[in-house]
Amino acid sequence: MNKRRATLATLTLGGVVIVTGAAGGRPVVSPPEQPLPALTGQALAARYAADRMAIETAARRDPRLAPLASPGRTFLAFDPSGRAVEVVGDLATARRVAILVPGADTTLRSFDSRGTASPGGGARAVLAETHRLDPHARLAVIAWLGYTTPATVSLDIATTARADQGARALRPLVNALAARGVAVSLLCHSYGSVVCARAAHHLPATDIAVFGSPGMAVSSAAGLHTGARLWAGRASGDWTAYIPKVRVLGLGFGADPVGRGFGARVFAAGGGSHSDYLRPGGIALRNLTLIALGRGAEVSRGR
Repeated sequence: MNKRRATLATLTLGGVVIVTGAAGGRPVVSPPEQPLPALTGQALAARYAADRMAIETAARRDPRLAPLASPGRTFLAFDPSGRAVEVVGDLATARRVAILVPGADTTLRSFDSRGTASPGGGARAVLAETHRLDPHARLAVIAWLGYTTPATVSLDIATTARADQGARALRPLVNALAARGVAVSLLCHSYGSVVCARAAHHLPATDIAVFGSPGMAVSSAAGLHTGARLWAGRASGDWTAYIPKVRVLGLGFGADPVGRGFGARVFAAGGGSHSDYLRPGGIALRNLTLIALGRGAEVSRGR
């Protein structure tokens, strides 16, 4: 019998209790990064074909991954241990790329299962809204599950550890795209906003938009040290409004990005819940798509 010692920790942070079970205290190991191929149809097709083969192999072992191998889907990266980076749209001709960075409880098995609250469904919603706003826009959307997301019921959800891992994986992709003349925007949901914050330092992104954010582990936008335009939105029905906006001994994420004095451009996000930001027909989806298109002057502002 394999004996494993489990630890149970209880963290109280401003009245919020988080319970976590950790087995063995093993660190999360990031898979090796694949360099971005040339942004040509031929080079991208070769990468997509290789990743399709890897996905099909993984799906034979775990049929729940079969949707990732559906015809027409294109992946820049895939690792059966938990990483998937999908391209929605034509990356070879794109002049702008929006990278959708998801938050907690996102795995390969939930990459599509939660509709537009999932990376795959959310990326397709942004591209569909792009075509509605501008049928000729040369925008591609990347659904980026490039890190091991924390579980909602875990100690990791209150620290930047997983976000730091994600930031190390996200920065090379943004740098490579920008080096090839592509304007990159980051659309960062929930804990994904912490990932974007940790990656933001001098990152060559044009815009960083956070929505449903618990905080960015800084006291103000100036602490991000980024030249990107920073946007923040929160729907009126989003429970993250009730997370204590504190950071103590590395726990918690500090000031509210939509708060007065933080320094973000606050955009209207409607009255939905934490999972509704990319719902078709919503003001949040429209505003996030306008940000991705570089049309910030048309974004409707929140309070």
